[in-house]
Amino acid sequence: MRSSEVIIVGGGPAGSSAAWRLKRAGAEVLVLDRERFPRLKLCAGWITPEVVRELEMDIDAYPHRLLTFPRLRVHYGRLSLPVPCVQHSIRRFEWDAWLLERSGALIEQHNVRDIVADGDGYLIDGAYRCRYLIGAGGTRCPVYRSLFRELNPRAHELQIVTLEHEIEYDWQDGDCHLWFCDAGLPGYSWYVPKESGWLNVGVGGFAERIKSAGQDIKTHWAHLAAKLDGGLTRGAHYDPAGYSYFLRGRVDVVRRDNAFITGDAAGLASRDLGEGIGPAIRSGVRAAEAILHGAAYRLDDVTGMSVASIARSMLSRAARPLAPHGRRRASNGGPAHGLRHGNQ
Repeated sequence: MRSSEVIIVGGGPAGSSAAWRLKRAGAEVLVLDRERFPRLKLCAGWITPEVVRELEMDIDAYPHRLLTFPRLRVHYGRLSLPVPCVQHSIRRFEWDAWLLERSGALIEQHNVRDIVADGDGYLIDGAYRCRYLIGAGGTRCPVYRSLFRELNPRAHELQIVTLEHEIEYDWQDGDCHLWFCDAGLPGYSWYVPKESGWLNVGVGGFAERIKSAGQDIKTHWAHLAAKLDGGLTRGAHYDPAGYSYFLRGRVDVVRRDNAFITGDAAGLASRDLGEGIGPAIRSGVRAAEAILHGAAYRLDDVTGMSVASIARSMLSRAARPLAPHGRRRASNGGPAHGLRHGNQ
């Protein structure tokens, strides 16, 4: 029987952020995840300046791929608008493993199946015992399923379905492109370059609205692929995969005795752009603070509007223009608008 003061189920951004804060305060922490890190993670990998600050990241010292966008390109119908702001892209394959290693927590590969209350703590699969339990295992988190599902049922009208693919590609356009409501999609599609010749493209929208319109997410993917092949990604070959998650709805119970839910396990992604990384990190840190200091665990304000973050970045850039250091060419050739930080 393994015992730890805190067990975190899930080693993604929510779990690693909680582990980082707990370990820094000297707590005993064990992270359980069914995958071995680094692991493939479907995600556009878009992180905001707020995320960088909250994680106390030194992006110049970050050892993996990180690209900074001095602007976004937003498309709506025939309207195409350059939006001057600062945002970043990372590869989740690298970033998640780096965050988890940085936390300093013990990590074990284990697929959690059964969780039961055990006195003032919890027993996991008859093999692990803890006093505090943090659910950070995403939409299908076993902590949510075992302890919170009946208290916080999913709002199916807020379910997002996606198809995406991350490929090694000699991209020529280093801007991040977003297409809203294209071809009737109740959502948006994206083209997100990554540093050193990687690219993530995808499409996502409200599952119920797509179904009620008699459409299919695969049809919207085909539309995006054809659009990209006509210009941005000529000759690219895709093999997209899908997943689903939930946007922020009512989350009435986020703590049950000594158990907490965080990130996508609680369904915290922003309503406008479906951003989940920022809310995951904030909720993970707050769960840690609740354990360490007896603070109230509230998630009312961890999910804002992603466009508000972009607006704040626009204002910050207008007040202090982005220094053009690190302007580079992609390692596979081709000009890049993105700004590189550090060396790869």
